[in-house]
Amino acid sequence: MRAARLYRYDPEMNEQLRLEDVPEPTITQPDDVIVRVVAAGLCRTDLHIIEGVWKDILDPQRTLLPYTLGHENTGIVEAVGSGVTAVKPGDRVICHPLRTCGVCLACRHGEDMYCLNGRFPGLDSDGGFAEYLLTSERALVKLSADVDLVEVAPLADAGLTAYRAAKKAARLLPPGTSGVIIGIGGLGHIALQVLRAFSGARLIAVDVSEAARQRARELGADDVLAGGPDLVEQVKELTGGGAHVVLDFVGEKGVEQQAWQMLRKGGTQIIIGYGGRIEIPTVHMIFNEITVAGSLVGNYAELYELMDMAARGLVRVHVQRYPLHEINRAIDDFKHGRYFGRAVIVPS
Repeated sequence: MRAARLYRYDPEMNEQLRLEDVPEPTITQPDDVIVRVVAAGLCRTDLHIIEGVWKDILDPQRTLLPYTLGHENTGIVEAVGSGVTAVKPGDRVICHPLRTCGVCLACRHGEDMYCLNGRFPGLDSDGGFAEYLLTSERALVKLSADVDLVEVAPLADAGLTAYRAAKKAARLLPPGTSGVIIGIGGLGHIALQVLRAFSGARLIAVDVSEAARQRARELGADDVLAGGPDLVEQVKELTGGGAHVVLDFVGEKGVEQQAWQMLRKGGTQIIIGYGGRIEIPTVHMIFNEITVAGSLVGNYAELYELMDMAARGLVRVHVQRYPLHEINRAIDDFKHGRYFGRAVIVPS
């Protein structure tokens, strides 16, 4: 089968994925499932993997290379292991990004991302920038025939990440409160839709891109700001003292330092984007009793919930399609911001 493989980490991002023929995956465990990939979303994490940001965590011995990236996958079940009962060949599915064991305490609690024995196809094993993907029965959510597998592919990770963060925020944002979403890109535009469905709060969207700001208006933001050095003051003026919740989908370039400063007393900053460093005086945290929390992808139940919202038209992803042989063009377009929303790689 054809697959896009990473051979070398490159902080300068000059390294391209190599398209080559590799053996198709095979069933070795009773719960194994082979999926014929219909669509695989291109994520900023894929760029960070190429840059080597994750190598010390996921590949300290440099033994993974070469391998296939791609962790936002949809497709058609091709083959199943002897113990699989939830899906069968021909079923249309979206893959939760993690293969989990199901028996550790984290799995028993339903928090898939904390699985002690999990594997993450596309990060620590071969992923979906290929014609076939090996995953497990526990990772699959069946989809109806009227769901566009290309359009929903980014929901497997980007959408799930945005959903989990927005769901946390919605609990803190009843009517009469205000929430700020920083970064209305591939994740932020999804979070805005989820919060619009879940919360009656005033929602303020922030992005440096005029196209993203226009999209935010179309998706129901109450106020739209362009960011900049006076962003904190703008938010405090709009909200009468500060936001109750800030969702930071940027997490770098100084934005992470602005986010906590625009909170009112008792406010919460939820960090989804990463790359920067937060420095908060402890006296400020105590006096204002603010909370700063990270948010990590999402669990299987949340993916199921998100797919229900997508099926009912409550959440839509704006996608740009690329064939597998143009994956390096897709990566270059992503790096240079040539499209809005998410790029999706279509193998066939």
